Amino acid sequence: MTRAAALLLALLLSGCAAPPGDSFSGYVEGELLFLGPTEPGRVSALLVDEGTPVQPGQIVARVEDDLQRADRAAAAAQLKEAQARLADARAPLQRPEELAVLEASERRAVTARDLARIELDRQKTLVPKGASSQANLDSAQQRFDENEAALDEARRRIGAARIAARSHTIEAAEEAVAAAKANLDAAQVRLERRAVRASAQGAVQTVYFRPGEVVPEGRPVVSILPPGQVKVRFFVPEARLPAVTLGAPVTVTCDGCPPLTAKVSFIAAQAEYTPPVIYSREERSKLVYLVEARPDDAAKVRPGQPVNVALGAAP
Repeated sequence: MTRAAALLLALLLSGCAAPPGDSFSGYVEGELLFLGPTEPGRVSALLVDEGTPVQPGQIVARVEDDLQRADRAAAAAQLKEAQARLADARAPLQRPEELAVLEASERRAVTARDLARIELDRQKTLVPKGASSQANLDSAQQRFDENEAALDEARRRIGAARIAARSHTIEAAEEAVAAAKANLDAAQVRLERRAVRASAQGAVQTVYFRPGEVVPEGRPVVSILPPGQVKVRFFVPEARLPAVTLGAPVTVTCDGCPPLTAKVSFIAAQAEYTPPVIYSREERSKLVYLVEARPDDAAKVRPGQPVNVALGAAP
């Protein structure tokens, strides 16, 4: 016996047999949303109780998050370290004080080169007049060349000092920063998931774990029932199945409640055998098909409530 057939049998035995014609017995069912953490942990706070209305994104419970907070702090520290390394890689190789020393050496080399040029020009004037020897001219030329080379060396040192690290070193530092940011984002997500949030509007139906209890992996802390997740399930004999179509209106009644309009949202593709007690009372049909309808006003019915369903809208 299937679950649906067993429920129908129970309804019939309790006096809810389907009236004749186009009226059928059924029951109300709610499709619950189960809310819980993605990882196991101890419940540290429960912010709702059974029957509490909730809104999407509202925190309904918290699970201990000490480890997740520590992971986020470690990831934030790693990001700061990676950013500092990147800043060092992009900065000049020499500190400002060292650059000042090199610039002073450049000025000294410029002065020495200028003096050497003056002496060289003087010797070039005196030698043709016989007032100085060729050796003095050669010495002046050598000193000028040496001072010119010293000045070029000083300028090259300054240029090298102002160059940042090599491109591949900077790229590696940038990749380290990106990886550290990704680790921080992942740690933040794991921390946020320790707060159990409602994924839809509804009312809390069941609280499964309370503060101090450990939630195993894959288990919910609470369940909620969104208004749009309530449906009426009823069973139609095979002979009356052609009268039921998707989207068709039906009228739902229950003990002590006014008629409620619903629309057919599902018709089973396969039939189910009815229990023998049904077969003995309804000789014309041995098979029934499960049909579901969505109430227009789900707040007027409750899951588990037995109902009668008539085809067509209420007059």
